[in-house]
Amino acid sequence: MTRLIVAAGGGGDAVAAAMLDAALYGDDGQAVILTYAWDRLLVDPVPGPRGAENFTGLEPITPAVWSVPADARPIPPAGSTLPRLAEELPHTFTLLDPHHGAEGVTRQLEELVGHLRPESIDLLDVGGDILARGDEPTLKSPLADALTLAACCQVDAPIRLLVAGPGLDGELPLDDLHDILGPIVHTFTAKDTEPVNSVLEWHPSEATAMLAATARGIRGMCEVRDAGLPVPLTDEGPAVHHVDLDEALSRNELARAVVTTTSLDEVETHSREICGYSEIDYERNKAAWLKDQPPMDLVTKTVLAELEQFEAHARNCGVTHTTFRHITEALNLNGSQRQDLRELLINSRPEQYDAPLWRL
Repeated sequence: MTRLIVAAGGGGDAVAAAMLDAALYGDDGQAVILTYAWDRLLVDPVPGPRGAENFTGLEPITPAVWSVPADARPIPPAGSTLPRLAEELPHTFTLLDPHHGAEGVTRQLEELVGHLRPESIDLLDVGGDILARGDEPTLKSPLADALTLAACCQVDAPIRLLVAGPGLDGELPLDDLHDILGPIVHTFTAKDTEPVNSVLEWHPSEATAMLAATARGIRGMCEVRDAGLPVPLTDEGPAVHHVDLDEALSRNELARAVVTTTSLDEVETHSREICGYSEIDYERNKAAWLKDQPPMDLVTKTVLAELEQFEAHARNCGVTHTTFRHITEALNLNGSQRQDLRELLINSRPEQYDAPLWRL
């Protein structure tokens, strides 16, 4: 028997899905993880999500669903973390393609459920922005989660919605989620992070990094994203809550609006109307800006001096931790330099490495 886990927002949700599968069901690697190929611009410089036509080496599972094996490759200039996830983890990663709107995602889900006949289906979101109404001022990336939620609510199969690390994505404060979060089905521990330890060494997801950090007992205030959002690392961080799927849909205005969409353009239009923006527009603008930024050399003395200034300012604001992605952007370095910067900092100041975060 096979389990199906749908990573609601792609990116780090897929890593968290692998961690959840091992924690709840054991480490036999029998789960199929359905996820977007939608990475940060530092991995994929092309704005928006990737479809099957953006890869070579995919393997067909059903007419609408393709798996992403370790030897698959994104077609340049696109990038993707999925082939490396497939290489390092025992799970089967399948591509969730949003380009045909909610109707297309629903079709993918129905075909996959019919093909696999899974013993369980979990829809997983890290942080809880899948529960957004759409008008929250801190909301930054509602589109993917809303689209996945809309599709899951149309599938004729029992799907359990799980929210891990409520508030950890920096989009919805935990206080805004208390009224809809259901019972805790699991609280991650340090042992639960072991299956994804190697992945957390390179994967750029900040929310899943903080999820793992709180599972390992790290507490404090973490500064994330290009905007420097403060995210509390509390005892609530490692919790996984069950949420009623229908209640989530009734709360999420964008999810209700996109139910009948047949293209990603339609989904974007609804997002602009309801939320005031589309996160893909944000990526388009940022990608255009990044093209004009000259590359900077990683000179150790210069980097460490600038890091000290950044750390001093952050500590004055009550920040105790940050991510390597945020440091990269705060120092105005190119996203492709993130891994080199990470190695430089860990080698220079190993005592500040609170894996997978950086302690100030």
